[in-house]
Amino acid sequence: MSASAEEHVIYRIATAPLRPYPFPHIYVENVFPAAYYAALRSNWPQAHELVSLESTGRVSKGAYPERFVMPLHGQALATLPQERRAFWQALAQWMLDSDRLRSAVIARFEPHVRERFGGTLEDAGLSHEVLVLRDHTNYNLGPHTDSPSHVVSLLFYCPDDDAHAHLGTSIYVPVDPSFRCAGGPHYPHEHFQKMATMEYRPNALFAFMKTDRSFHGVDRIGDADVLRDLILYDIQADPADERAQNRPARAAGGNSLAMRMLKNMLGRKS
Repeated sequence: MSASAEEHVIYRIATAPLRPYPFPHIYVENVFPAAYYAALRSNWPQAHELVSLESTGRVSKGAYPERFVMPLHGQALATLPQERRAFWQALAQWMLDSDRLRSAVIARFEPHVRERFGGTLEDAGLSHEVLVLRDHTNYNLGPHTDSPSHVVSLLFYCPDDDAHAHLGTSIYVPVDPSFRCAGGPHYPHEHFQKMATMEYRPNALFAFMKTDRSFHGVDRIGDADVLRDLILYDIQADPADERAQNRPARAAGGNSLAMRMLKNMLGRKS
């Protein structure tokens, strides 16, 4: 990535208004320079260069059959044609090997990150990873708060046009205001109120802080023959660090609701 493109992304993230409710998040338009975004789309991996999410071992067998990925590391990129490989290697070098993006994101969310980890961010063992994603028709995600080790997640939306803006990630609040979740389970939509959908538009970014209230998800993609392209950039804490678990102080009703939700999903009687 060129220095001018890098500065453009850093500026767009650093100056984006931070929305604090129901959890800290930003929505950024034109996050890449227009010419760079056009190059990103022209170099997007072809279907046969993506692998099922299941095959990566990140999810259980049979989970999310509509999601395909390309990890942004050397082994995965080695099979790409030379021109596309050079593009993605340059992006990977900036996102993974340089610390500028991570530093800019942490700085934008710093008050909330420090509230979670205290004044010793340097000891949190922060790391990051990147996945190129493609979701097909029928893909969906129930409301959830993400893995306890997640700190900030960035979703770079990469469609060709805004014809499917409604397919963005939505944010939710529980019907029971006392409900919290440290992370893991995905819950039925009927237990939540949708607050907003971060529209799936070209060259947009949705980034959010992981909390015990960061419920987000994706409505089932009902549109036929849809390809939902995005880049996922995750900042994570060392799972061995107890602070990485983001343990919530649940109100009395929260645990019982969580158990009822899980029993419902498992087909048990509550």
